[in-house]
Amino acid sequence: MYKTCIVIPVYNNPTTIEDVVYAALKTKSTVIVVDDGSEPSVMLNIDEDEALYLVRHTPNKGKGEAILTGGNKAKELGFDSFFVVDGDGQHFPHEITNFIGKDLEKCIVIGCRRFAENVPGSSKFGRKFSNFWIWTETGLHLDDTQSGFRSYPVTVLDLPIEKRRYDFEIEVLVRHVWNGGCIEEVEIEVYYPKPEERISHFNALTDNVRLTKLHSRLFFKNMLRLIGIK
Repeated sequence: MYKTCIVIPVYNNPTTIEDVVYAALKTKSTVIVVDDGSEPSVMLNIDEDEALYLVRHTPNKGKGEAILTGGNKAKELGFDSFFVVDGDGQHFPHEITNFIGKDLEKCIVIGCRRFAENVPGSSKFGRKFSNFWIWTETGLHLDDTQSGFRSYPVTVLDLPIEKRRYDFEIEVLVRHVWNGGCIEEVEIEVYYPKPEERISHFNALTDNVRLTKLHSRLFFKNMLRLIGIK
């Protein structure tokens, strides 16, 4: 068995974060919460627990930076890998059991979401669009390259990743494969609240521009790799 833990990056999700942390602690895992500059700061009304760590960013630095902070804390604590579970309540921490049997020490393992009828069409399109680009950049046919529920080996901390916001989650997949790493997927459930109850910090304009620029760079970089130019 590999030593693993749960990292929860959170930014301004005050109505869900405590329930997510409770659910994560119920898995008997060490839990690392990274408050990425929330306003007000995350306050957890949870009894002191030696398996719970709270790390803060001031100011907000981006989801990718929060994941790296949590990953470095996991490595410091002696873990071989770490799960990332979003703090908005869409993921169910107990589903880390779905990852049993996967090579968590070497592979990034993605929780492939079962999309229900209430999932926005934009999310379904975004997933297909992202999957296509990852295929052009790595040659891998993956089903859910946008899922935030993942297990990372601590070795990803050594990759030359430049992006620190939502685009981190794409770049880390590509860089990991280019470095000889593997990617696997497992099925998970996902909860999508009613539209009026959803809290998303994804900016449809600026974040999609960032992702488009990133995919363009990675695509051409991969073309150069394939013909032997680094």
